[in-house]
Amino acid sequence: MNPIAPSLGIAAVAGYIPTRHLDNLERAAALDATEELLRDKIGVLKVSRKQPDEETSDLAVQAVRRLFEQGAVRAEQVDCLVVVTQNPDGYGLPHTSARVHGKLGLSTRCAVFDISLGCSGYVYGLSVITALMQAQGLRCGLLVTADPYSKIINPHDRNTSLLFGDAAAATLITDRPVWRIGRFDLGSDGSFADDLAVPAHSHYFHMNGRAVLNFSARKVPESILHALEINGVALGEVDRFLLHQGSRHVVHQIARRLGVPDEKAPFLATDYGNTVSSSIPLLLAHDLVRQDRCVVLSGFGVGISWGSTVLWRV
Repeated sequence: MNPIAPSLGIAAVAGYIPTRHLDNLERAAALDATEELLRDKIGVLKVSRKQPDEETSDLAVQAVRRLFEQGAVRAEQVDCLVVVTQNPDGYGLPHTSARVHGKLGLSTRCAVFDISLGCSGYVYGLSVITALMQAQGLRCGLLVTADPYSKIINPHDRNTSLLFGDAAAATLITDRPVWRIGRFDLGSDGSFADDLAVPAHSHYFHMNGRAVLNFSARKVPESILHALEINGVALGEVDRFLLHQGSRHVVHQIARRLGVPDEKAPFLATDYGNTVSSSIPLLLAHDLVRQDRCVVLSGFGVGISWGSTVLWRV
């Protein structure tokens, strides 16, 4: 065990999934999809959708307020706020974290900024916020993920419309953690950036599904194994692999490459979809990991980028 800081870690995680959703089984025929494709490959039967008048910052605020309601933290205690999103409020000015700060009434001593990252954003975000807090001697930080891809999804595109859902998550980082955080394996390969992108000539998100699957199956297991190595953890010591919920097929493919059973690498996004940077914290907040002592986090996607680390329960 080699945590990045003996006194900092994850104290609580809360998620917000909008109640509005689209039923993929009802939309399947119109999008030339079969029930077999939805259940076995994509793995998503419903995708969550924010309300038309709901902004990215509203999703973020809902997630943070759940932490407040749980009694995990009070607004005046927050020293820094980092928001991970690639689909910010309005035209992107000001930064979405400023909107969240104002709506929550956080202290004017609270540092806030955004990180523009997609599916690897939660792991990258953990690295950034803990480094900032260590450097500045901060004791209470919020890492918030909110990336409603419904803003950039073509509703007629089978590759994306049936997969991506809207959600947000808030992670409390303090010096009284429940989870210690290990060292990180982080990487990127920009030569494949166009495989997950919004092209200049389009307002819609484009995904090269085959290329993404090949990348995930090849690179993500390598990243996970390297994260285990630099943290001194054996594969068999890990209780759960909390992988970005790219699709059921992607998650199970990575599990097979690692040689671990599917129950150790669960796909739980069936009723809300791929929520980008929120997919891992939503897993971390799930009852399934309540008794786990050691888990691996691995996010991968837009960039193309990847990030993996290890958590130990205190």
